[in-house]
Amino acid sequence: MGVRIKSTGIARDADTFSIVELSGRAARRAMEAAGVEPGRVGVMINAGIFRDSNTVEPAVSALIQKAAGIGLDYVKEDPRSFSFDLMNAGTSVLNAVQVAQAVLATGSAEHVLIVSGDTHPSLTRAAADDEFPYATAGAALLLEQTGEPEGFGQVHTRAAAGTPGLESYVDVETMGDRGRGLMTVEREPDYLDRLLAVAADAARAALAGSDIDETTVALIAATPSADFPARLADELGLAPDAVFTPDLSQGDPHTAALTLAYDAAAQADSLTGYRDVLFVAAGAGPSAAAVVYRLPATVGAAA
Repeated sequence: MGVRIKSTGIARDADTFSIVELSGRAARRAMEAAGVEPGRVGVMINAGIFRDSNTVEPAVSALIQKAAGIGLDYVKEDPRSFSFDLMNAGTSVLNAVQVAQAVLATGSAEHVLIVSGDTHPSLTRAAADDEFPYATAGAALLLEQTGEPEGFGQVHTRAAAGTPGLESYVDVETMGDRGRGLMTVEREPDYLDRLLAVAADAARAALAGSDIDETTVALIAATPSADFPARLADELGLAPDAVFTPDLSQGDPHTAALTLAYDAAAQADSLTGYRDVLFVAAGAGPSAAAVVYRLPATVGAAA
């Protein structure tokens, strides 16, 4: 038994920069694509980091849950839905997959919905100068338990010693009453090289722990730079044409990158001929997480 992706939902609409609204739309689109009513989602996990107006309370997951229309009624007979934020920089989505695997294995939820995405806290792209590297996008993965030999394997995590390499914070003393609309992001010069090393370590652990043919593995990785997935593929000895990335024209989609790339590849039937997808998330820490996803026969090659 495993946990598989039932559907995906994407929201890159230009009419709003609210990650609450975009993540809510992505969640609704994922449920609509699967024909799953909101009441059948037992748990929703928000893996996004950068949020509207640097909101701390209430939990952003609760705001997204409301925008998605999940669990809004409080009638005794209605099914219960629970949501929470899970924030661990760029690895949040795969950490959420770990949690989903544990939740679904207990049978306490029929579906787990993972939403992700980031935005400039000012809610305007014009205010996001060249020093803010993240694009605004909402993404959703709807997961379910399956008895078939498909789905996510074990998630492998790695962390490097030393300084985080990348830090994001609100300097309250400097920003004063403008702090809700500003964010400082600092990246060390060797950050990408250090991140690549830890990402490759996590990816090798995931590949070694799976019974796969590496010639039929597609790579979907974090995008802290446009060439990061290709560099990672080279480190792992994977073919360049096996790398799938999201649209990076507006910058790095950060926590939404893996879902965006998978959705685009699946929608274009680009995964035909592949049996597995190697997902690799990486971010501040430097830290990384990797997992092999066995594709359903209807998405990839026949078993």
